Amino acid sequence: MAQKIAKAGIKRQKGYLYYLDKQGDVSRAKMARGGSKGGRPEKVKKVGIKREEGFLYFIDKQGDVSRAKMVRGGRKKRR
Repeated sequence: MAQKIAKAGIKRQKGYLYYLDKQGDVSRAKMARGGSKGGRPEKVKKVGIKREEGFLYFIDKQGDVSRAKMVRGGRKKRR
């Protein structure tokens, strides 16, 4: 279950990838399609979120910043 961290109210545009950058702000970059290259990232909204380890941060359907606990699956390593 995801938990809302910050209200950002971002309206998404088609053809862009939205993500949380290293500074904790929401950025977007034009997605590469076919022979065209992607674009340089640009800041959309300053949020300034401090990340915690073990969580996945994302922009939810309402355009707000949310996080979910990462599930580490797979088999245990044998020694």
